[in-house]
Amino acid sequence: MIEKGKISAFQLALMMNPTIFATALLLVPAITAKHAEQDLWLSPIWAAISGLLTVYISCKLNKFYPEKSLIQYSEQILGKIAGKILGLIFLLYFLHLNGIIVREYGEFVVGTFLNTTPMNVVMGSMLLVCALAVYGGIEAIGRSSQIIVPVVSLLFLVMTLLLVKDLDPKKLLPVMENGIMPSFMGSIVPSAWFSEFILMAFVLPLLKDSGKAMKWGVLSVLSVMFLLVITNLSTYMLLGKLTIKDTYPVMVAVRYISIADFLEHLEAIVMAIWVSGTFIKISMFYYSTVLGMAQWLSLSDYRPIVLPIGFLILVLGHWAAPNLQSLAHFLGTSGAFYMLTLQLGIPVVLLCIAWIQQKFQQKKDGGQ
Repeated sequence: MIEKGKISAFQLALMMNPTIFATALLLVPAITAKHAEQDLWLSPIWAAISGLLTVYISCKLNKFYPEKSLIQYSEQILGKIAGKILGLIFLLYFLHLNGIIVREYGEFVVGTFLNTTPMNVVMGSMLLVCALAVYGGIEAIGRSSQIIVPVVSLLFLVMTLLLVKDLDPKKLLPVMENGIMPSFMGSIVPSAWFSEFILMAFVLPLLKDSGKAMKWGVLSVLSVMFLLVITNLSTYMLLGKLTIKDTYPVMVAVRYISIADFLEHLEAIVMAIWVSGTFIKISMFYYSTVLGMAQWLSLSDYRPIVLPIGFLILVLGHWAAPNLQSLAHFLGTSGAFYMLTLQLGIPVVLLCIAWIQQKFQQKKDGGQ
């Protein structure tokens, strides 16, 4: 096996939490509010179904092929040539998606805090730190998550509690005024983010306790759903219909915090949550891409290609979109279907084919 390190199912759950929540925290309220308005808090609940389904698919495929990742068992399910082609499609997709994530990070940091810093410097410095984590292996990323995720979650909950006195629950009324469809339409984009749990398919062979993967995967999905529901609720109860007009409504909401003219200007907390969470997210996609590429090329070690892949991600991040508006439009429209097709649609097809093959094999063995 290329990767010698091992992690627990609990560590995997911690790693997957910021992989979805980090970018969704800032962008989801505005995107879901466009469709769902005051029912935007329901959208993450419908979206979580996508995450639960992705966790189920990843764990079932891992049961069929316990020592193999998504790239490896694609060849076994579809045959060598078709499997290699599909593996390459997945790798190019993860490269592109990681470029988009790095660009999101860069746009937020430059647009909100470091206005005069070149975008490539911001993106490149983050990728360099992530490259060190990826070079350290899955155990390094897992231990980083154990430190970062509890602190970030606590900071987020404290920040939300400080907003409570300014929240107006009446802004959420009437509930489901136009039925269930608006909140369901608002869940399409978050569903695409939840389908990023397909990254589990790369890491499941590295678990010490793979029997607990399903349980911790489901708990990770539910924790993300809970945090997004809180985010949407607090943002809309504070800003109302203005949530739709801001690209980063959470950042606007935090500026309302003022306690005794002492505790205010807490934007740095949002920055800390964003940077820490995005570090885990980029590292997870980066690691999965590098590991998958090494498996696809039949290399004995993935470390020699860490920096070249990092450079490709930086280039793709630069090319991802001409500006923030174009990037936000892509993520809020066709990007969701692009992500769902690759992260959920194709794995469903792979699972169905694998299941049929297993049934035929069982009948064949039974006949003998």
